[in-house]
Amino acid sequence: MGLTGFGTDAVAVVIGASGGIGHAFTTALASDPAFQQVVALSRSGADAGHGRIDITDEDSIAACAAQLRDEGIAPRLILLATGILHDGDALQPEKTWRDIDATALGRAFAVNATGPALVAKHFLPLLPRRERSVFAALSARIGSIEDNRLGGWIAYRASKAALNMIVRTLSVELARRHPAAIIAGLHPGTVDTALSRPFQGNVPDGKLFDPDDAARRLLAVVDGLQRDDSGSVFAYDGSRIPF
Repeated sequence: MGLTGFGTDAVAVVIGASGGIGHAFTTALASDPAFQQVVALSRSGADAGHGRIDITDEDSIAACAAQLRDEGIAPRLILLATGILHDGDALQPEKTWRDIDATALGRAFAVNATGPALVAKHFLPLLPRRERSVFAALSARIGSIEDNRLGGWIAYRASKAALNMIVRTLSVELARRHPAAIIAGLHPGTVDTALSRPFQGNVPDGKLFDPDDAARRLLAVVDGLQRDDSGSVFAYDGSRIPF
């Protein structure tokens, strides 16, 4: 692949590295000559040397970030590859407003919006001050308010829309503190992972992506991001997704 936008001997951090796309990110970056180290973090402790991270537990987020800071690590790339769409009977995409459930909404927002905000709180300060760096979080086209013409899936739509606003808002402060840094949301398309598996029946031919292919596409998008792109959300083909 060969990313060119991060110099040489860079460090990447992948959060959610045990998931389908997160694992693919980790594998791709580990073989990229631009990166001397890939720190893989997940709830299962994907990187035994850096502990366990749970994005619904701020203490674990803070502890992982503090360890990287103490090791003198200033990552040029941070990828947040987490998200939830369904969780057994506790959380399923709503087909109608009659299915709205406060607990399910809270779970979706905790993982898809609050968690990424807390990760940003503790990990954005690790980015180098003057070198180009990128913090990118997996979002979804379904979180676009302007693009919503089908309805349904309220908790997932709303929590991803919240994530998109978090990304936009963080980009304002990031520009002041780390002027060469970029923060963006990424839409991977429909990827053959546990998140999408129950809902793949209506995916058009050629639009269900292998995780490795999805990771390569998204990394190419990340590599091409410019400073003016900070705060926006991009699809796997590089197109900008409206808010």
